[in-house]
Amino acid sequence: AELKKASKRLTCHKRYKIQKKIREHHRKVRKEAKKRGRKKPKKDPGVPSAAPFKEELLREAEQRKQRLEELKQKQKLNRQKEHEKKRKLEAKKNAAKIKEKAEGKESSGKSKAKTNKLLDKNSKKSFCRELKKVIEASDVVLEVLDARDPMGCRCPQLEQLVTCSGGDKKLLLVLNKIDLVPKENAEKWLNYLKKEFPTVAFKSATMMKDRTMPEQFTKRRARVGLVGTTQSFGSKCLLKLLQEYGKTQNKAIQVGVVGFPNVGKSSIINSLKGVRACNVGLARGVTKSMQIVHVDKQTKMLDSPSIIADPSNSVLALALRSIIDTEESGSADVLEGVDAILNHCSKQQVMMHYSIPDFRNTEEFLTILAQKRGMLKKGGVPDTENIAKLLLCDWTGAKISYHSQPPGSQRPPPYLTEAKIAEMQEYFNLKNLEEENNNTLQALKYPSPASSIIFQSAGMANGTIEEHKVMEEASEWEYVETGEEKEEEEEDFTESDDDQDHMEEEEKDVEEVNQVLVALALVSLTHDFLFSESEHSNSLSFSLDKTADEDDAYDFNTDYV
Repeated sequence: AELKKASKRLTCHKRYKIQKKIREHHRKVRKEAKKRGRKKPKKDPGVPSAAPFKEELLREAEQRKQRLEELKQKQKLNRQKEHEKKRKLEAKKNAAKIKEKAEGKESSGKSKAKTNKLLDKNSKKSFCRELKKVIEASDVVLEVLDARDPMGCRCPQLEQLVTCSGGDKKLLLVLNKIDLVPKENAEKWLNYLKKEFPTVAFKSATMMKDRTMPEQFTKRRARVGLVGTTQSFGSKCLLKLLQEYGKTQNKAIQVGVVGFPNVGKSSIINSLKGVRACNVGLARGVTKSMQIVHVDKQTKMLDSPSIIADPSNSVLALALRSIIDTEESGSADVLEGVDAILNHCSKQQVMMHYSIPDFRNTEEFLTILAQKRGMLKKGGVPDTENIAKLLLCDWTGAKISYHSQPPGSQRPPPYLTEAKIAEMQEYFNLKNLEEENNNTLQALKYPSPASSIIFQSAGMANGTIEEHKVMEEASEWEYVETGEEKEEEEEDFTESDDDQDHMEEEEKDVEEVNQVLVALALVSLTHDFLFSESEHSNSLSFSLDKTADEDDAYDFNTDYV
């Protein structure tokens, strides 16, 4: 038997009471409107005829009016272009769907995957292509290492490519984040690494001023995170080393900065430049393409995308060194990565650091940590997946202090002969470099060895440099472009020079308005797309299924009298 819907009928007493309230409300509104009265807008009196420079003022007003009209016209044209692009994309998608039905789902699925790989700028092949560009264009290559696990940040394929490339290409190691390891450990690693390549101790600056943002925003943010602002250490030493090498070559040099994700490549460039010239973030793979930053007249820094970790690496190396999108990656991969990290650490130190009791396995550890931090799902169930993603971000970011010991014996890789080591150290003043490194180490504050977690490194991490060796994964979303859009969206080198600051004000205004319009158009497109999809889905909420007649809400806008 079907259940009858509850009646919407009210008692007369309640209905009359509502109607009375409505009448009183309308009466009150009319009374207030009568008191205020209708104020006519004041007419613009214009420029008085006795005013000096009247003609110039009128001419300026006319020019301002013309500029506003031109701006409106540009906005209109941009809107039309957006609509045209949308129509073309829809037409292309419809054509692809028809073709898929005709040829079959399997064949069309493969072709779609291929086109997506070619068009996706965030793809691994694109990263390899841009990284190769940086290495080829550089006179000096800086391989950035995380001081907590320097050996795990070294890529033998990259080092072999640079050392065996011929010519005068040099490779320097930059030991970044030295403030996160005990002082003795940092000294040991510097002594170990300097026997193979010239090594610079470095600590990047954080919370740098972004010159692309207006002052009012930076002031507001500075009020919140003023304590987090730090200066860089080792930047003068590195810059001096590069400038001296440039003088020996009698030319302006290009310095490529390469390394695995989250080792601090862009932060080093920002520290050398003194402003936030490159985008930085906790997420892995923020830099998508090669970017040129002019440090001075004789030195150009080339920022590069991260090295792609080879799938043949250990689970630990993949967890710490691969470009993982924590939002899209599966929970199994993230849990495996956390398990590998915990297995390579001292259990007692992990318990002390997170202030948690003893745990039997990784799942129990994540459950206890999620409960402690209040990361719970519906019904109070611990959210182990999200806490695992957060843990991975903490271990690659600058939150956790851990350190690994250098190998007991010095065994250089096969590609690094004594002749190659001497060639890499040529033209560099190693005595001055050692003194500057000692000064940097003395100036910093370090965590105590007891508070830093002991970590067992997995050794060098293999990377994929060649584009044809990349095992590309099929992208999950469809992206279709017309030929015209491909020409428009060809990647150029983005130069950040001091000349860019002196642009015309009117052009800036037009660009800002256009960006806002494009952003609004994209938001509206995604909004329409989501709602059109949700109409066809079976999991609609109950509130959407109700019609206007069935809604229980009382309409207070209608007067029932």
